[in-house]
Amino acid sequence: MTRSSQVAGAAAGSRAATSASDGRTRDRVAQLLLERGAATAAELGAQLGLSPAAIRKHLDAMLADRLVEVRETPRRGPRGRGRPAKAFVLTAAARESFPHFYDGIATAALRWIAEHGGPQAVDAFATAQVSALEERCHAALLEAGDDPVARAEALAEALTAEGYAANATTIASGGQLCQHHCPVAHVAAEFPQLCDAETAVISRLVGTHVQRLATIAHGDGVCTTHIPAPQCVPSPQMPTTVRNG
Repeated sequence: MTRSSQVAGAAAGSRAATSASDGRTRDRVAQLLLERGAATAAELGAQLGLSPAAIRKHLDAMLADRLVEVRETPRRGPRGRGRPAKAFVLTAAARESFPHFYDGIATAALRWIAEHGGPQAVDAFATAQVSALEERCHAALLEAGDDPVARAEALAEALTAEGYAANATTIASGGQLCQHHCPVAHVAAEFPQLCDAETAVISRLVGTHVQRLATIAHGDGVCTTHIPAPQCVPSPQMPTTVRNG
C-alpha cells in the first residue's frame, strides 16, 4: 500500500468516526428534547458537557433535516437587553422516529378487560373496534353490486385506503382477499377475537360466508380470506349429507 493510500484510508476512517460521533450526540440531543419538551442550546450543552457552539452545530444540522424547530422562550422578570433566548423542540416527524409502545398498552388494556369482564367483554370490545371501519368500507361498496367477488375487489380498495395494503384475486372456487398489513397483529396474536370480528365484518360487507385461511397474527405472511363464488355457497335448505360405510 502506498503512502498516499494509507493517508486516504486514515482520513476516511477519521471522517467515519466523526460522523458516528456526531450521530450519537444528535441522538442524545433528541432524547433530551423528548424528555424536556424544549431547551436552549446553553441548557443542552450544560446537560451534555458540550459548549453552546458545539451544540448549535448539531442543532443547525437537525434544523436542516427538519428534526427540530425554534421557539422563543418567554421572558421572566424585568426585560433585559438583547434578543430572547431561542428554545428548540422536536418536530412531529422526529417524535415519530422514537419507539412507540401502543401495542403493549393495547394488550394490557385487553388483559384488564378479560380479567374484569370475561371473554364476552373482549368480544364486545373487538366488535366495537371494527364498527367504524365497517361503516367506512360499507360506504365505499355502495356501487359494487351484489357479486361477492366484485364486492371483495371494492373492499380491497377500501381496506388499502385504511392502511391494510389489501388486494383481491379471482380463483376457481371464488375469490381471495389478501391483507398484507395488519395494524393490530401483535395484539391479535394474544386476542384472536380481533381477527374474528374483522372476519365477520368482511363477511357482512361482501354478502356471503367467508373463511379465514391465514392471518399475520398467527405468524403467516398475509391475512388471507376465501370468498366462495355464489354457486359454491352451500344452501341452508340443502345440507350436505355425510354417509358412513
